[in-house]
Order: sequence, then C-alpha cells, then structure tokens
Amino acid sequence: MPDRQRRIDSAEFIKANMRLVPVPALAEIRFYTAHPGSGLSRLIDPEDDADEAAAEPQPPYWAYAWAGGAVLARYILDHPMTVAGRRVLDLGAGSGIVGIAAAKAGARQVIAAEIDRNGVVAIGLNAAANGVAIAVVNDDITKGSPPSVDLVLAGDVFYGQDVAERVMPFLDRCFAAGIEILVGDPGRVHLPRSRLRLLAEYDVPDFGDAKDAAARPSGVFRLETEPGG
Repeated sequence: MPDRQRRIDSAEFIKANMRLVPVPALAEIRFYTAHPGSGLSRLIDPEDDADEAAAEPQPPYWAYAWAGGAVLARYILDHPMTVAGRRVLDLGAGSGIVGIAAAKAGARQVIAAEIDRNGVVAIGLNAAANGVAIAVVNDDITKGSPPSVDLVLAGDVFYGQDVAERVMPFLDRCFAAGIEILVGDPGRVHLPRSRLRLLAEYDVPDFGDAKDAAARPSGVFRLETEPGG
C-alpha cells in the first residue's frame, strides 16, 4: 500500500509512457501525447482525489491536442508577426502547444498558465523537446488582475459553461487593460461569437473525435467588443 500512495514522478512517467510525436496538422511541433497503453490514471495523486465531493478526478486534458490550440498554433506559425517581440500569455495552456508556437515565432516572452500539476510538467518537457523556453504558472490566474503581457492566446477555453463563466470576466479585464486577445475554438456552444471577429479557419482534428473522423474547420478569433457591446 505505501508504494501505491507514493507520488509518481510525473516527468519520468510522461517520458516512459507517452509518445513524443508531431501535433496533428502541426508538423513543426512535437509533444508528449497519450495512447491507449499510457495508463494515465496512475498519475492521479491520492491527495488530488481526496475530496469526496468530486465524483471523478479531472481528466488529463493536457495529454491530447485540442482543435482550438492547434488552430491558434497554426495561425501563429503562419503569421509570426502576431507574436514577434511581444509578451504572450498562453491561457489554459494544457500541453503548451500554443505557447511553443509563440516562442518559435519570435515572442519576447511566453508565459503558460495551467492548473493541472501534471500539465505543468508536460509543458516543460514539450518546450524542451521543441528547443524553446516557456515560463509556467501553476495557478488559476483568471481570479486575478490582467498580467503584464501584450497578447493573450486562449485556446479551447469555452468547452463548458462553468469554464466559460470563469474565463470570460478575466478576458474582459484583459481587454479593458488594452491587451489583445486571440481565441482558438472549433465552434463550441459557449463561444461568445457576438464579441469575436473571425481571422482564419483551419481543418484540424479535435480531442474526443473518433480516430478515423475527418478534420473539421476550427477558427481563430479576435475579441473586439466590450461586454454588452
């Protein structure tokens, strides 16, 4: 029993049990991704699952490529002047794909915000595998003031109502502070379309799609209006 209670070294587990492969539709970036034999449930710390009110542990979203992050990364690599020389925040960074693209495209500084401790480790490994440096914040920064950045990149932050309701006020504060905000999303129901202008579309697969499913259009948007505007 003591062995089961000991926290697994996340970095060693990821390197041993996940595959370092190119991101689908984004061959310039490699990341550690899960496969059927990865056994990601072993990464769940007993302390993380101690709250009996939580019916199930949080799924490892960081272990997969999501459409919103993929289209943001693709757009940044295709339009490097979007980030060149700028301070960039990758919000809800997951595996760090968007931040890695920004660093590759010449961002002056990249900060990745991710609340999952295993995701934080994965971001560091993925950044190193791609030869870039990213500062990682393991905290829910949506509760605070706008960070000292020029651009916020928000991929796949509208996948659920509770998440959208937490993220949108933070983006509003960033917008009011003069920070540019780009959103990547495949068109989920909670996307605030009335406040966004479509910049580009790319066909990419999404997390949860069947393995043989065709890639679908996903969009890159700019937040352009005030609340209620």
